[in-house]
Amino acid sequence: MTTDKIDTSDPKRRIAGVSLVSGQFDAQSSSGVRKLVTQSERKFNVKTLPPDMLRVYRSLAESYGDDYGLLFVFTMRTAIELHRAWHMTLLTNKILQGVKDKFGLRMTWNLGVIRLKFRVEDGGFELHRKVPYDYDSEYQDLYMKIASALTEGHISVNEALIFQSEVKQNKHTARSGIFLRDFPGRLILYPGLAATCAVIFFGGSWRDAGIAALCGLSTGLLEWFLCIIGGEAKVLIDIVAGVTTGIIGGLFYRFGGESSCLSAIFLGTLYWYFYGTAFVLGLLEIIAGELETGVTRFIAVSVKTFVLCLGASFGMLMTIPSPADAWFEQDAHCNSIDLGTVWWRIPLYLACSVCALGQYRFPVVSYWRGLAVQLAAYEVQYQMGEFFVRRSHSSAHEDNVDTMASNIVGAAAAVVTACLLSALVDRVQKQYYSQLLQRGKHRDETPSKIDDLLYCFVASEVKLMASLRLGRKTEAEKLAFEKKLKQATDELKDPNNPRSEIVLEPREENLLVDTIICAESINIWAMLMPAVYQLVPGSMIAKLWFNSIFPPPLDTEEVEIEGTDLTYTTYQLDSANENVFSNLMVISCSLALGLIVGFALVQLSLRI
Repeated sequence: MTTDKIDTSDPKRRIAGVSLVSGQFDAQSSSGVRKLVTQSERKFNVKTLPPDMLRVYRSLAESYGDDYGLLFVFTMRTAIELHRAWHMTLLTNKILQGVKDKFGLRMTWNLGVIRLKFRVEDGGFELHRKVPYDYDSEYQDLYMKIASALTEGHISVNEALIFQSEVKQNKHTARSGIFLRDFPGRLILYPGLAATCAVIFFGGSWRDAGIAALCGLSTGLLEWFLCIIGGEAKVLIDIVAGVTTGIIGGLFYRFGGESSCLSAIFLGTLYWYFYGTAFVLGLLEIIAGELETGVTRFIAVSVKTFVLCLGASFGMLMTIPSPADAWFEQDAHCNSIDLGTVWWRIPLYLACSVCALGQYRFPVVSYWRGLAVQLAAYEVQYQMGEFFVRRSHSSAHEDNVDTMASNIVGAAAAVVTACLLSALVDRVQKQYYSQLLQRGKHRDETPSKIDDLLYCFVASEVKLMASLRLGRKTEAEKLAFEKKLKQATDELKDPNNPRSEIVLEPREENLLVDTIICAESINIWAMLMPAVYQLVPGSMIAKLWFNSIFPPPLDTEEVEIEGTDLTYTTYQLDSANENVFSNLMVISCSLALGLIVGFALVQLSLRI
């Protein structure tokens, strides 16, 4: 592909005296095979844009050139899709600012919890979007990589926009990922997460796990049905999930000998819907100074959790004659398993983590990375908590300072582990993609065997995942494509060979762009977020609301008046149940601080 030199003297290429940077691929500054390949001029079809975005694009293109208009579209679409995938707002701002600074865009944005605002040309145009969010680690990673490849000049803005559209069409997602991305394949995750959470987090028995699995499958089926209806029916998902869980749990409790731990069943099933991550992120945003977004997110997740708890309580009312009495009596059937004494605690947690990764739409071939971060966070948090209990010789002496310390260390361990794994994977993939893209010397031209070893290791993993149909088909195709490119470049560099250019077919051009984008560094937050999800206090918010729905009885004590036969009765609040909000704040703030401490430690180590 050849590009014309930009004339920065053209008024259309300048804003307030500042030259605009082209959003086109610069073949001269590129390294590797890209500068040797003659490619067709790929154009993004702007007619696929929404009417309002198309109108702004045409106005900008007329005033400042086509590239500038497309860069505005790219920035706005990147913000929307990262927000939809629940990327951390502070990090999304950083990505958008990098694109803006690189290309000189005169554009601002306001990323709210649900509503996004984009302004361009000093408010000459303002576009609003209402974007609901859901977990999507794969999209978080891909959209960040696309932005990185564009700002580094490896791809053009047209190629970046085309790739974004293909991502939305699942053209860059493995079959395994497509299966778990949406219904009906997604249904297998609901009972798995409900059953494992009921036991590993909420003190349930194996019987409770079975009931929670049935509740999870039922809520998943109903959610699928409401999604098929679409429109306003989706608003009912939370209340329907809560009521269904309450009805099924209540029936098993009433006709199953009243021996179930209802709190484990309810919390395990509704864990899927508890956006506890948003609670921690809200506090993190408040700490970082983003008060409006942080407070709004804090309130939103609290109300959402209350709706779920209210639904579950209404389901109990429909099936149990005295739901309040049942709620207090069921507590005697909880915590029947001492997880500290069983060998399967960690395997069960890993099974729960696999379901959580599926919920987060984490690429299946990368599950090992997510599991490593999740296990490090959980085990450090668990062992720190056990250490404080042993130190005080009694769990009754455990205080909130101990809880705070274990959460800070656990969250920091998750960050450090994610950063270390990211650095390791990037180091290995850099060698691998350097060979695919011919950046530097070929492995056959160097005496070192390390390049050969790393390339063979990654290539073997790619072939294995392709044979198991877990990885993307294009990853295996890149290996054959690399051999073809190597042969073509050798012929091009040979003065005795008649080849004068390397021309790729459309399929090969797509494969080259895919390789260039995948060669970018992985998104640490996409790897870290599932671990944070399992550390967060979504269940603590639920316990707070259940205490509001079923107020705990007062502790009574009969005291004898000294020197008489008279007695009097004292009433006081049950401190264990009344301190739920205090525990919630301690856990949430300590986890938010743990994330900050973890990133601070990583930055400090890089500076030393």
